[in-house]
Parts: sequence; structure tokens; C-alpha cells
Amino acid sequence: MIHPIYKKNNSKVKKLPDKIKTEIWVEDLFYWLFSIGESYEDADFFLKKEKQLKDDLSGLLNSVLIYTENTKAITEDFFSALELIHSWLEADLETVFNFDPAAKSRSEVLVAYPGFFAIAVYRLSNHLWKMGVPVLPRLISEYVHSKTGIDIHPGAKIGERFFIDHGTGVVIGETSVIGNDVKIYQGVTLGALTVSKDKAEVKRHPTIENKVIIYANATILGGNTIIGKESVIGGNVWITHSIPPKSLVYHKSEIVIKNKDPFPEPLNFVI
Repeated sequence: MIHPIYKKNNSKVKKLPDKIKTEIWVEDLFYWLFSIGESYEDADFFLKKEKQLKDDLSGLLNSVLIYTENTKAITEDFFSALELIHSWLEADLETVFNFDPAAKSRSEVLVAYPGFFAIAVYRLSNHLWKMGVPVLPRLISEYVHSKTGIDIHPGAKIGERFFIDHGTGVVIGETSVIGNDVKIYQGVTLGALTVSKDKAEVKRHPTIENKVIIYANATILGGNTIIGKESVIGGNVWITHSIPPKSLVYHKSEIVIKNKDPFPEPLNFVI
């Protein structure tokens, strides 16, 4: 007798990539792209690794494409684009190094900065997304989300010299548009106002113009919301309307300091 759960599962056509193989491929590609590790001192090793990465990508594509004859063309297109993607990432890396006084070296940014890793993998998954590859770009982005706490949808459009500082809790939605030289901090959300499923193709997320800085835990929502160029968005603000260029937006809060003596007992807590 066929188990009812098994029967229901197999009544649906599904082509899914192997999650573990995808994660290994992402890590290997990142290390290959920046020649991280002593093995890459050997040019032959670099070329052999490239072939392996191509073969692995072809296997992943075969698991998601209905017409697998497109696999070779997509693989070649992707690897042909890596030189341009690499140049964008070098600019991202330089931005991190120049902007963050805590960054002591290029190597430190490469291996120890989750924001840079998230941006790098976003740029790779975004190219697959633009080629119409199903499922795989999302699986790649969710791996980075689980590893760094940074959630960037592969469909977002992000310009040059992008910098995410610290990064935990950052959310960048599918139809977000981010210009050049934008810097954001941890906890920032570029999200959507509530929309129905039938409007999934409509722009739902905000546009951030060039040279904007968005500080920690700011929430910016809505497809019609535009943050004008060279604006500074302070921490903890909630924005659902457009902001003119060169604006300073901040949340005004009141801090009250009291004498603790009237309390009958100390406030003890554990985090």
C-alpha cells in the first residue's frame, strides 16, 4: 500500500537542486573568484577548479531546468560574466576597506566580513536570476541569509560600491532598487507594504538613490517610496513616503534618567 503522504508528494512535478551541493558550490566559487588559499598560487589549480565549478553548476542547472539543453549556454554565459562581476566586487571590497576603520586589510574583508560575502553572493545569484534560472538563485540567497543574517532577494537591483556594515537583520526585497555608493547598517529593512498576490509583478519595494546612508534598524516600505540622493536616514525610523534629495531623517526620542533609590529592590535581569 502506498503511503498517502508519499502519494501526495509524488503527484506534483518537482525539479529541485541539491541543497548541500549548492552550498558547497557557492563557497567554492567565492574562494575561486578571489583566489583565497595557498592552492591558488598554482595557475593550473585555478583552471582545474574553474572546470569543476562549471561542471557543478551544470549539474545544479539540470536539476531545475525543464529544457536541460539550455544548461551549457547558461553555464558559459554565467562564467563569461564573472570578469565584470569580479570588477564590481573589487569596488565593493575597496569601499568596505576605505569606509570601515576596523578593516585592517583586504584579506580580512574577504574572509571575515559577512556584509561583503552577502553582497558578493547576491551579485552572483542576481545574474542567474536575470537569466531566468528558477529556484537556484533563491536557494543561493537563502544559504547566505542563514549564514550571515542578511536577506537580499536575488531580484533586487543594486548599484556599484555597495556597503553593508555589520549586517545582521538586513532585509532587501525583490523589487528594491539601490543606486551607487549606498551604505546601510544592521537591521535595515527595504520592504513592501501589504499587497495582494495578484500584484506580485508590481514594484513593491523602495528605491534608494545614489550616496544614501541608512542607519541601524530603519524601515523603509513601499514601491512608490523614493529616498532622494545624498540623504541620511537615521536609526529606528519608519518611512512609507518619498524623501527629497539631501534630507536628514531621524527619529526623535526622549531619554529619561531617574534616581533608582525609590525602587524597593534592584532591577536584576539577564540577557
